[in-house]
Amino acid sequence: QVQLVESGGGLVQAGGSLSVSCAASGSIFRIYTMGWYRQAPVMQRELVSTITKGGSTNYADSVKGRFTISRDNAKNAVYVQMNSLKPEDTAVYYCNADLWENGQTNYRNYWGQGTQVTVSP
Repeated sequence: QVQLVESGGGLVQAGGSLSVSCAASGSIFRIYTMGWYRQAPVMQRELVSTITKGGSTNYADSVKGRFTISRDNAKNAVYVQMNSLKPEDTAVYYCNADLWENGQTNYRNYWGQGTQVTVSP
Protein backbone atom coordinates (compact mmCIF):
# COMPACT_ATOMS: atom_id res chain seq x y z
CA GLN A 1 0.00 0.00 0.00
CA VAL A 2 1.33 3.42 -0.92
CA GLN A 3 2.07 5.83 1.90
CA LEU A 4 3.35 9.39 2.09
CA VAL A 5 5.22 9.99 5.32
CA GLU A 6 6.23 13.48 6.40
CA SER A 7 9.02 14.31 8.80
CA GLY A 8 10.42 17.51 10.19
CA GLY A 9 8.35 20.45 11.24
CA GLY A 10 8.18 21.70 14.81
CA LEU A 11 8.38 25.02 16.61
CA VAL A 12 10.48 27.97 15.45
CA GLN A 13 10.59 31.68 16.16
CA ALA A 14 9.54 34.22 13.58
CA GLY A 15 12.33 34.87 11.13
CA GLY A 16 13.73 31.41 11.58
CA SER A 17 14.00 28.46 9.22
CA LEU A 18 12.61 24.97 9.12
CA SER A 19 12.43 22.15 6.64
CA VAL A 20 9.97 19.34 6.15
CA SER A 21 10.44 16.18 4.16
CA CYS A 22 8.13 13.60 2.64
CA ALA A 23 8.89 10.17 1.28
CA ALA A 24 6.55 7.97 -0.68
CA SER A 25 6.75 4.25 -0.07
CA GLY A 26 5.02 1.17 -1.39
CA SER A 27 4.58 -0.37 -4.81
CA ILE A 28 5.18 2.71 -6.92
CA PHE A 29 5.37 2.75 -10.70
CA ARG A 30 5.71 6.46 -11.28
CA ILE A 31 5.19 9.81 -9.53
CA TYR A 32 4.33 12.95 -11.46
CA THR A 33 3.67 15.99 -9.27
CA MET A 34 4.62 16.17 -5.62
CA GLY A 35 3.92 19.07 -3.37
CA TRP A 36 2.95 20.65 -0.11
CA TYR A 37 -0.31 22.06 1.15
CA ARG A 38 -1.11 23.54 4.53
CA GLN A 39 -4.13 24.01 6.73
CA ALA A 40 -4.37 26.43 9.62
CA PRO A 41 -7.12 26.15 12.26
CA VAL A 42 -10.57 27.02 10.89
CA MET A 43 -9.03 27.64 7.47
CA GLN A 44 -9.28 25.67 4.24
CA ARG A 45 -6.34 23.65 3.04
CA GLU A 46 -4.23 25.72 0.66
CA LEU A 47 -1.45 25.18 -1.81
CA VAL A 48 2.08 25.92 -0.66
CA SER A 49 4.20 24.61 -3.51
CA THR A 50 4.39 21.86 -6.10
CA ILE A 51 7.13 20.35 -8.23
CA THR A 52 6.83 18.09 -11.25
CA LYS A 53 8.97 15.08 -12.04
CA GLY A 54 10.91 17.28 -14.47
CA GLY A 55 11.53 19.94 -11.82
CA SER A 56 9.00 22.62 -12.74
CA THR A 57 7.91 24.45 -9.62
CA ASN A 58 4.90 26.44 -8.50
CA TYR A 59 4.57 28.54 -5.34
CA ALA A 60 1.78 30.30 -3.53
CA ASP A 61 2.30 34.07 -3.61
CA SER A 62 2.49 34.11 0.18
CA VAL A 63 5.63 31.94 0.24
CA LYS A 64 7.46 33.06 -2.91
CA GLY A 65 11.02 34.08 -2.14
CA ARG A 66 10.92 32.42 1.27
CA PHE A 67 10.20 28.73 0.60
CA THR A 68 12.10 26.43 -1.73
CA ILE A 69 10.75 23.09 -2.87
CA SER A 70 13.00 20.31 -4.11
CA ARG A 71 12.68 16.69 -5.01
CA ASP A 72 14.72 13.49 -5.18
CA ASN A 73 13.12 11.25 -7.79
CA ALA A 74 15.37 8.32 -6.89
CA LYS A 75 14.10 8.42 -3.31
CA ASN A 76 10.48 9.32 -4.18
CA ALA A 77 10.92 12.25 -1.84
CA VAL A 78 9.99 15.91 -1.76
CA TYR A 79 11.29 18.62 0.53
CA VAL A 80 10.49 22.20 1.36
CA GLN A 81 12.96 24.57 2.94
CA MET A 82 11.14 27.37 4.75
CA ASN A 83 13.03 30.57 5.53
CA SER A 84 12.00 33.88 7.05
CA LEU A 85 9.06 32.17 8.69
CA LYS A 86 6.11 34.23 9.89
CA PRO A 87 3.46 33.44 12.51
CA GLU A 88 0.93 33.21 9.68
CA ASP A 89 2.87 30.23 8.30
CA THR A 90 1.67 28.24 11.31
CA ALA A 91 -0.31 25.26 10.03
CA VAL A 92 -0.35 21.54 9.50
CA TYR A 93 1.69 20.87 6.38
CA TYR A 94 0.55 18.02 4.17
CA CYS A 95 2.51 16.19 1.52
CA ASN A 96 0.66 15.44 -1.71
CA ALA A 97 1.50 13.36 -4.76
CA ASP A 98 0.03 12.33 -8.09
CA LEU A 99 1.25 8.79 -8.05
CA TRP A 100 0.82 5.70 -10.23
CA GLU A 101 0.77 2.62 -8.08
CA ASN A 102 1.75 -0.71 -9.59
CA GLY A 103 -1.37 -2.60 -10.66
CA GLN A 104 -3.38 0.56 -11.24
CA THR A 105 -4.25 2.02 -14.63
CA ASN A 106 -3.55 5.68 -14.01
CA TYR A 107 -2.31 8.29 -11.55
CA ARG A 108 -4.15 8.80 -8.28
CA ASN A 109 -3.80 11.57 -5.73
CA TYR A 110 -2.37 10.73 -2.31
CA TRP A 111 -1.99 12.66 0.95
CA GLY A 112 0.33 12.33 3.89
CA GLN A 113 -0.85 12.50 7.47
CA GLY A 114 0.48 16.02 8.03
CA THR A 115 3.12 17.57 10.21
CA GLN A 116 2.71 20.60 12.45
CA VAL A 117 4.72 23.75 11.85
CA THR A 118 4.36 26.44 14.51
CA VAL A 119 5.96 29.86 14.22
CA SER A 120 6.01 31.93 17.39
CA PRO A 121 6.02 35.75 17.27
